[in-house]
Amino acid sequence: MKKLLPSLLVFLPLVFMLLGTPIGEKTASMSILYGFTAVISLFLLVAYCLIVINKDKWFLLLFSSVFIVNSGYYLLAISRTIDVALIAYRISYLGSVFLPLSILMSILHICNLKYKKIIPCILLGIAFAMFLLTASGGILDIYYKEVSLSTINGVTVLNKTYGSLHFLYLYYLLLYFIAMLTVVFYSTSKNKLKTPTQAVILISAVLVNLIVWIFEQLVKIDFEMLSFSYIITEVFLLSISYIIQEHQISSFNFAKLIEAPTVPTPATTFSAETINKFKNGLSTLTEMEGNIYRGYIMKKTQKAIATENGISVYTVKFHINNIYDKLGPRSRKELIEISDYIKYN
Repeated sequence: MKKLLPSLLVFLPLVFMLLGTPIGEKTASMSILYGFTAVISLFLLVAYCLIVINKDKWFLLLFSSVFIVNSGYYLLAISRTIDVALIAYRISYLGSVFLPLSILMSILHICNLKYKKIIPCILLGIAFAMFLLTASGGILDIYYKEVSLSTINGVTVLNKTYGSLHFLYLYYLLLYFIAMLTVVFYSTSKNKLKTPTQAVILISAVLVNLIVWIFEQLVKIDFEMLSFSYIITEVFLLSISYIIQEHQISSFNFAKLIEAPTVPTPATTFSAETINKFKNGLSTLTEMEGNIYRGYIMKKTQKAIATENGISVYTVKFHINNIYDKLGPRSRKELIEISDYIKYN
């Protein structure tokens, strides 16, 4: 992450230089700017996949969605036919409808707030339905009544006349912005965030997009500013996630894992690869995962572990699955056997 941010900053002077040019030159530079936002989005997606150890599915959806959005904007800028322009618009909307969902779920993950399994399923269903609505342009007249193509200084622009259901997408985004702010303020009031800085970063991540979105609704501009504000949001959320992860790892006492009292089990031979993965995985456990690990190898019940740590049994199961993924075992019996093997050999 520390290497990622300076690399991203290399692109910022170019962005501000393009935005600061006169109108005619700026319009001619839009396709270049869209191309750079697409490249930056791809760079962040690849960097996330390569750098982050404990990947989160909602972060992965966020990074993928931003890349899809910006790729759609770039394809639109260079398209020369109405059919290609409509395909480009649908690609950008494919990312746009899932972006607010991924941002909200990422914030919930960062704030460590619990929710029912059905909620993401419902939100995914709504997002898919919203995509079908936004992708209907050029086929039905419910989202766009009419669409036409024009070229301004070499940049393709899709001219649209809004349909009767276009307002649904605006409400869709607005409700997500409200939900994001509500989650951040609630988490702050309940001390779910460890420092005020984390709350400020999260609020900034939401407000950047909200302000840009409102600005685009009120002011007619040639460039889709949200394409760049989404990238800023990525950096904000990735930064706070990285800070939290580093705090959890640095505050976790690795020695406690080895010293946890267990009842010796019969000697078992494990491969060097199994032992090494287990040992290396121990150092990647978060503070909560470490607490659950110690309770687990002490053969405490999941309910007892949940009570001790002030979490639900469902959350305990969630962390246990993460522990298995990091350490390698597939059962409590195997986890205890390997733990004892390392302790007594």
